[in-house]
Amino acid sequence: MTSVTLADENPDGLTASARSFLFVLGSSRANGNTEILARAAAEQLPEDVARRWVNLAGLELPDFQDGRHEADGWAAGETEEALRRATLEASDIVLASPLYWYSLSAQTKRYLDYWSGWLAAPDTDFKARMAGRTLWGVSVMADRDDVVAGGLETTLHHTAAYLGMRFGGLLCGNGSRPGQVRDDEQALMRAKTFFDREAPLARFPYESD
Repeated sequence: MTSVTLADENPDGLTASARSFLFVLGSSRANGNTEILARAAAEQLPEDVARRWVNLAGLELPDFQDGRHEADGWAAGETEEALRRATLEASDIVLASPLYWYSLSAQTKRYLDYWSGWLAAPDTDFKARMAGRTLWGVSVMADRDDVVAGGLETTLHHTAAYLGMRFGGLLCGNGSRPGQVRDDEQALMRAKTFFDREAPLARFPYESD
């Protein structure tokens, strides 16, 4: 797969909502536990809210090369540009990454690394355009105690804070074997109302109200 294909799940004939969700799947396994949990949460969204999906593992996206201080900068490839457009078109971005070594998967981290390039790319105003949007997280882990995902949640929260985004929190589930998250009744219950909350503006710990 050499390009980003986004499936718009808006039913025909409905007036589109002002909200549009981009689900970014960062697992190295197709149809993994994290994707199952993310889709369970997405099913609860109102019918007129667009839901789009991109699987990072299926993209030919090289590791990010920082060209901010090079004379010629860098030229965005087709896949990178499609990802950037998809990101900017969404009001809500959901990073669905399993917990790998207590943080994001390599695929998800690489996607965020590209945000660094988009911040510096000319004529994009990436930071200004991301402000006010909402970042969410979904993660499934082998451990049954969500506290071990604190590092992953902090990464997402601080990313949102830097860009002036809202942060909707992290939906966690338990699972290791394929499909095991379906046995986590508490996670599936939380998924039913996860996107119902009013996401607060993310702030760094040192910022005052």
